[in-house]
Amino acid sequence: MTHLSTEHPYDFQKTGKVVLQIVREGLQQLDQYINEDFVRACEIIFHCRGKVIIMGMGKSGHIGKKIASTFASTGTPAFFIHPAEANHGDLGMVCSDDIVIAISNSGESLEILTLIPILKRRHVILICMTSRPNSRMADAAEVHICTKVPQEACSLGLVPTSSSTATLVMGDALAVALLRAKGFTQKDFSLSHPGGALGRKLLIRVDNIMRVGHAIPYLHPDASLHQALLTMTSKKMGVIVICNTNKLIQGIFTDGDLRRLLDVGANINMHRIRISSIMTPVGVRIKPDTLVIEAMNVMQSKNITCIIIAEKNKLIGLVHIYDILRTNAF
Repeated sequence: MTHLSTEHPYDFQKTGKVVLQIVREGLQQLDQYINEDFVRACEIIFHCRGKVIIMGMGKSGHIGKKIASTFASTGTPAFFIHPAEANHGDLGMVCSDDIVIAISNSGESLEILTLIPILKRRHVILICMTSRPNSRMADAAEVHICTKVPQEACSLGLVPTSSSTATLVMGDALAVALLRAKGFTQKDFSLSHPGGALGRKLLIRVDNIMRVGHAIPYLHPDASLHQALLTMTSKKMGVIVICNTNKLIQGIFTDGDLRRLLDVGANINMHRIRISSIMTPVGVRIKPDTLVIEAMNVMQSKNITCIIIAEKNKLIGLVHIYDILRTNAF
């Protein structure tokens, strides 16, 4: 591995911290641009009947792809079109109901400027994000969002650094503002993120993992405490659901209830005590279509390790916290 000469060491840490400071100062300047133009852009996108098309050349294009991805995953249908490809046929992807967000630091990107007359002719609304309010792109846009920063972090003042970060953050601001305005939910988010642990956490329902039939530890209210202990031991869930012959839930008996019973009772006849006389009435229950993440939240808030799955008070299944952990969603 090659190292710089120790005779003339370079302070990389100092330069890195200077870059971060310049970028932070640039982002602080963005506050002034969250204004009426920002609101107007949000309103236009909110009411869009088509899709949001993002365009940008070079570094602006890379930022545009990320903004399009963020929009698409948070309830605003969007995709990226490369301006050069749009000039050679891909503009056919854009329809009159769509909105175009064109990104350029200078606001003078020739590849985008050549597209603007066609977009106007098709009555496509144009939103531009640039650092120059007096640029040709800004003048042509229905709405211009300024992303100007005091300086680039590059010592030459040439490489897009602070300006790229500012544009990215402004795109995130648009996406999150729209997400909240649309009432976009966790369930909505899961529908566009089905893969990996995130998708499993958000999409799996308890009826996909619950224990059913003979795997459920349940007894009739007339069963004895002795029978309850045998069932609890064999099923290894630390809980028994008490229900009648129609599986209508009467209550629940847990290993915690057993410990509390033993603490207060000196002479207990396990064969004579009916489980219905010592059970906890009702029990915490959820519906079969409940998401696993919601079930986990309920279990944590109630400090329980098992939860009953029921439909109109009828026992459907039972989920133990281990069943949830086995999904690898947490």
